[in-house]
Amino acid sequence: MNTISSEYRDMQRQLHQNPNYGVMSVHYAPLVHDLLEKSGARSLSDYGAGKKRLWSTLQQMGIQGVEYHPYDPAFPEYGEPTPADLVTCIDVLEHIEPDLLMNVIQELHRLVRHYGLFTIHTGPAAKVLPDGRNAHLIQQPSGWWLPRLCQYFNVIELQSIEQGFWILVSPRDIPQADRLTQ
Repeated sequence: MNTISSEYRDMQRQLHQNPNYGVMSVHYAPLVHDLLEKSGARSLSDYGAGKKRLWSTLQQMGIQGVEYHPYDPAFPEYGEPTPADLVTCIDVLEHIEPDLLMNVIQELHRLVRHYGLFTIHTGPAAKVLPDGRNAHLIQQPSGWWLPRLCQYFNVIELQSIEQGFWILVSPRDIPQADRLTQ
């Protein structure tokens, strides 16, 4: 299942050379820390890990006994995405190529064993891609995102935040015929 084009992967590699690209995970580290503690999750898959700032912040916060599995197509050295008790996808989904979004959501469903924490910015990014497009390829309100996510996940909690939302989910199984294509 294709989740990113080779051209877009190259653009993401270029963007990641900017030290200020991919910093939102640090902001969400306290929430991830609390979820790890309260859920008893022993594994964390960081989907779209970037420079692994989430993990370094969690370690500074004293997290222990958790297997960490980073994944980011811009960093092939991390390897393939790995299923985990808790899967985070922080400030990633709005960057996905629109025609591949459902593939990414399906992949997240395959990875989430117990919980998924996804944060989504719903407006434009301050950064632009090398081809001049806004770095947020998908700029849609939560009402647009929810039907797509709810095909694969049960919503445990949804919290509106400035210019977006975060959502805590658990996986659900749905017959293929009931799934939307886009």
